[in-house]
Amino acid sequence: MRSESAPLLYTYRRCPYAIRARLALLQAGVAFDAFEIVLRDKPAQMLALSPKGTVPVLRLPDGQVLEQSLDIVRWAFLETGDVDGWWARGQSDTNLALLSACDGGFKHHLDQYKYPERFDGVDSKAHHREQAVDVLLSPLDAQLQSTGHLGGQAPCATDIAIFPFVRQFAAVDPAWFEALPLPALKDWLHGWLSTTLFNTAMTKLPANQTTAFPTA
Repeated sequence: MRSESAPLLYTYRRCPYAIRARLALLQAGVAFDAFEIVLRDKPAQMLALSPKGTVPVLRLPDGQVLEQSLDIVRWAFLETGDVDGWWARGQSDTNLALLSACDGGFKHHLDQYKYPERFDGVDSKAHHREQAVDVLLSPLDAQLQSTGHLGGQAPCATDIAIFPFVRQFAAVDPAWFEALPLPALKDWLHGWLSTTLFNTAMTKLPANQTTAFPTA
């Protein structure tokens, strides 16, 4: 049952952008309701709020609508005062550059690696996965070698923002990914996969109805 005072998140369980949003809301301690959409039958109420038709979409209790995952991440941490510094630690030049690479070149190569049938052209899956390593995974591994987190001694919003996309990449060909000489990156990924935060964020919800999301 939905609370009128709770933000409402339109989401899709496997979408990395939606995972990013759910992780941030949970980590920030924001109680929220969730509506798990069906991709082939998107709800009219979501499309009325956000005609772009993609998730996540967050409707705030005051009627404001956030249509981009990073806007939801920022809102979640700042709305709760960022008392543990998750947002602040993510704002270094290095972290912002890694995030830009993730949402730019890496996402481009990830899509063509994961869904080659959707794209015309001669570039092979192998080409795109190698480019993805160069664009993000190698720099990310180098950054993680010293502390294991992008926030230094503790994780930050940038870890949350990038992790779902690395997870998606690794799942395309797990054996090939595990053979990569990127030990810090793989330790980071496996660490996130085992967290209560991630496993709560991946709670399977009934489709096409509003549900109070579990707390981590």
